[in-house]
Amino acid sequence: MIPYGKQDISAADIAAVNAVLSSDFLTQGPKVAEFEQALCAYTGARYCLVVASGTAALHLAVAAMELPEGSEGITTPNTFAATANSMAYCGIKPVFADIDPISYNLSPSSVSARITPATRLLSPVHFAGQPADMPALSLIAKKHGLKIIEDAAHAIGSRYSDGSPVGNCLFSDATVFSFHPVKTITSGEGGAVMTNDPVLYQRMLLLRSHGITKDPALLSQQSGPWYHEMQTLGWHYRMTDMQAALGLSQLQRLNLFKARRRTLVAQYNQALAELPWLKTPQEMEGFSSCFHLYVVEIDYAAIGKSRRQVMDSLMADGIGTQVHYIPVYHHPWYREQYGDKTGSCPVAERYYQHCLSLPLYFTLSDEEQSHVIQAIQRLAR
Repeated sequence: MIPYGKQDISAADIAAVNAVLSSDFLTQGPKVAEFEQALCAYTGARYCLVVASGTAALHLAVAAMELPEGSEGITTPNTFAATANSMAYCGIKPVFADIDPISYNLSPSSVSARITPATRLLSPVHFAGQPADMPALSLIAKKHGLKIIEDAAHAIGSRYSDGSPVGNCLFSDATVFSFHPVKTITSGEGGAVMTNDPVLYQRMLLLRSHGITKDPALLSQQSGPWYHEMQTLGWHYRMTDMQAALGLSQLQRLNLFKARRRTLVAQYNQALAELPWLKTPQEMEGFSSCFHLYVVEIDYAAIGKSRRQVMDSLMADGIGTQVHYIPVYHHPWYREQYGDKTGSCPVAERYYQHCLSLPLYFTLSDEEQSHVIQAIQRLAR
């Protein structure tokens, strides 16, 4: 079976985790700080917190901004629900702007059209690893006094058009990564928040661990070495040292992972370009994407098959596929909470009707990819 995505765990990764298992610390130990420092070195951001998941990272970032309840935050419907959920957790109403038909990322013009006096936050998603148009989005945010959280769950290793790495926070207040097993690097489960803002960093640091601090400089009294204070209502969002060791080991191969993914994408594009009923993804000029997904658009009517029939046919050939994504506002909870928004983002809705993610991961062999390509080419026969 060829899945649409999976992790690659090396002997070095296993050795790194085993070393932690033999150490004095399984959690709250030195590997967490090492992983954070390595992520700062890779991205150029000043601060990093590694956490239990990408969702936890998003929630921490939004919560630490202390935006008033009833505010609005703009994001894309073409994402996993966690992006918008992180706003809803904090009493912020998610508002969905439409996507660009080429990059499938947030359209700056649609964002501008959705801004109201209640808008306080903008959260673009770097879909499939392709960075959103952050220069344009940051200008919009500055004009309207908005905070920006980049959801870069798909995009560690990607670079903006100026050549700088995603995660440096030059265009945003915070950037979030995910290390789920289908992502480019994994820590099993896990995530990270990058920022250059020391105040935001300190708030997130407190919220990550129950709102509790032992820092003598922050305590209201000095009672002894055991003393600690819960200064706000936080969460248990810490990452273990075992996860951090795995993530740190995987990070050392990130450039290797990126090179292979880009080779596979180029091979897909070349082989599938001549199919008149299929649209291959296009990398935006000047960007360097560490592709997390390989998403095509298929004209199902033109080949006389439904998407379900196509997915079943590919599965029969031993090929797993997936759909990224159902527009978030189509989910029942969002319809119940915020009303039926069908028709509000027509480009995203049209894209959803046609999209399909094909297998893409580091260990996908050329032979396996050829099998996928041949199965796709046979769909119209």
